[in-house]
Amino acid sequence: FKKEFSYFGYGFRSLRRTTGGRKGSTGWTGQDTNGVSLRRSKRGWMWNQFFLLEEYTGSDQQYVGKLHSDSDRGDGSVKYVLTGEGAGTLFKIDEKSGDIHATKRLDREEKAYYILHAKAVNRFTNQALEGESEFIIKIHDINDNEPRFTKDLYMARVPEMSDIGTSVIQVTATDADDATYGNSAKVVYSILEGQPYFSVDPETGLIKTALPGMDREVKENYQVVIQAKDMAGQMGGLSGTTTVSISLSDVNDNPPRFTKTLYEFRVPESTELGSAVGVIRAMDADIGENAEMDYRIISTDGPGMFDITTNKSKQQGIVMLRKPLDFEKKRQYSLRVQVENVHINPRFFSMGPFKDEATIKIIVEDVDEPPVFERASYVMEVKEDAPRNTVIGSVSASDPDDKNSLVRYSIDRRTDMDRVFNVHAGNGSVFILRELDREEYAWHNISIIATEFNNPRQSSRVPVYVRVLDINDNAPTFATNYETFVCENAKANQRIQTVSATDPDEPLGGHRFFFSLAQEAAGKANFSVRDNKDNTAWILTRRNNYNSLQKSIYHVPVVISDGEFPMQSSTNTLTIRVCTCDREGNMKLCNAEALTARAGLSTGAMVAILLCIIILLMIVVLFAALRRQRKKEPLIISKEDVRDNVVSYNDEGGGEEDTQAFDIGTLRNPEAIEESKQRRDIVPETFYPPIRRPVLPPAQDNNGDVRDFINQRLQDNDSDPTAPPYDSLATYAYEGNGSIAESLSSLESVTTEGDQDYNYLSEWGPRFKKLADMYGGDNSDRDS
Repeated sequence: FKKEFSYFGYGFRSLRRTTGGRKGSTGWTGQDTNGVSLRRSKRGWMWNQFFLLEEYTGSDQQYVGKLHSDSDRGDGSVKYVLTGEGAGTLFKIDEKSGDIHATKRLDREEKAYYILHAKAVNRFTNQALEGESEFIIKIHDINDNEPRFTKDLYMARVPEMSDIGTSVIQVTATDADDATYGNSAKVVYSILEGQPYFSVDPETGLIKTALPGMDREVKENYQVVIQAKDMAGQMGGLSGTTTVSISLSDVNDNPPRFTKTLYEFRVPESTELGSAVGVIRAMDADIGENAEMDYRIISTDGPGMFDITTNKSKQQGIVMLRKPLDFEKKRQYSLRVQVENVHINPRFFSMGPFKDEATIKIIVEDVDEPPVFERASYVMEVKEDAPRNTVIGSVSASDPDDKNSLVRYSIDRRTDMDRVFNVHAGNGSVFILRELDREEYAWHNISIIATEFNNPRQSSRVPVYVRVLDINDNAPTFATNYETFVCENAKANQRIQTVSATDPDEPLGGHRFFFSLAQEAAGKANFSVRDNKDNTAWILTRRNNYNSLQKSIYHVPVVISDGEFPMQSSTNTLTIRVCTCDREGNMKLCNAEALTARAGLSTGAMVAILLCIIILLMIVVLFAALRRQRKKEPLIISKEDVRDNVVSYNDEGGGEEDTQAFDIGTLRNPEAIEESKQRRDIVPETFYPPIRRPVLPPAQDNNGDVRDFINQRLQDNDSDPTAPPYDSLATYAYEGNGSIAESLSSLESVTTEGDQDYNYLSEWGPRFKKLADMYGGDNSDRDS
């Protein structure tokens, strides 16, 4: 079934539903598809209203409508039943009359309509009189919600100097009322605060700039209050507000400007290269990259002396020193510098130029400087035969300051440890203190120090390179040690050796050596010398056949001269051995002396070898002797009398072999000591003779012998240089000498106390009085 409802205000309304067929007075009739007759009774509904006002504030329950069935005869037999959304809680029906009331205040914004179902049944039989029918209760809207913005605070930015009408931000407000019914939800925007800088579109809420030339440097932040009002802005409408924080973003509309037209800096002349000599800064009202600037020098009276760099973080120009300053040469510099923005906006060219210029004046301050040498280094030459105190050159330094202080010279002795040179303190003349030898040192590198006379802390140094010039002061000699031999079957004029020479001198034209046989050997020479004119010579035989049995070695004196002035010559002896050779001239056998010489073993070498062999033999013999001394002996020699033989032994180091006991016989008769017996832990007496002890006379008592023996043993242990450092302890105990009580030992006492007579204790003096009183009385006293 389809049920339709029409709204006619607040009056009565009659609703009837038809589904086809012929309408009668009590219902409708018709046929189904099979031709069977259908009949249904008529049903009617009576309504008072269809809409319910929200937010009802009356004291009584709000009347909704009335249900009524044509079957209701008013006798109370019809019961009306209501089901659906809110039935029984929000909506209640009178079972007898069919009146429906709302029990609570309803909010359309919470729920706009409710769907319910109604039916009429027989109260007694509960049989349905009407089929269930659906109807809707709609909540009628009233303007009870104000517009609400999506944000409580809006943040926006717009470039400064923007044109009028530049969009800034759009705000949005929503109204919970029904937008399809009346103007309760129709919102209109207006600006409460922020004029005349900004405006807002009343329908869209779009905020725009309303004033030209807004300058961030004048005012950067703005607070704009926007109102949204419903009922299309009419009187009685509800409204809400929001705040929009608008900031002007920066644009490059301000050029940089120096704070001063002239900057002045004072710089000491000793300032190191690369140091900052001054800092300048230009101000720019813009911020960020719009304030970035670049500094440069556009003119200067000291080209290359200074440079300027830009500190990007602080927007500063730093003036750097590139060349050394000299107060005595130039005392002031002038620079013209320029600053310019890096990022320029073409839109604001008309507000330019975006650069500025200033002058920098740099004044050089005088500093007490060390002396300055005329040269960075000096090279001097001197012949190696120059006598002492010969002046080889001079150095010169001066004070660069205006006061022109006197300079004193000295040599840094760390560069002249042998004190070969010296320098005159006043004029800087360098001279030698001893003779030089070019063959020992061809160059000498020294340092000379120049110090201000009035201020010794101001000093400087210069390297001096001294070259020793060569003179012909060395005679040539053989270039090497020649080992020459001649065969017994050699022929006359046979070459047996080629010799050359060497000379430590270094002539400018090179060496030229002359070889000849010494005059004293020319008449009886068996060999001759032929100069090859190329700094070599041949040694030739002068006869046939040589006999090694007659003479095995020949000494040939060769004179070698150089070609320099003054000429130097020396006589060098060439040793020639006679050997047996085969037919091809290869050596087969030489004499014993020749073989020894050929093997390279001189007499000194043979002696050294023999000495080494002797030393090794001595070490072997000494080791064998030590092994023999280590034979073990018993700890106690005498086993017969051990009563008074007390040995204290506490050895943590050497073990048993560093302690030897002594028998009582030795203590009683010191003369019977075996002096030849050695300790097992010392070096044999072959290297350290035994210490002789004096023999006491026999008339002396036994106690004295024992005491002297013990004292002698203690002295031997303390002064023995051969004793090893063992952790041993030797104890010698002696009870004393001259006691009238004699021995108190119980070893020789009688067996019973009754046999003892203690009356003699009273004769021992006051020290034994207590003992005499205890033991010296009568027997009766002791018994009592």
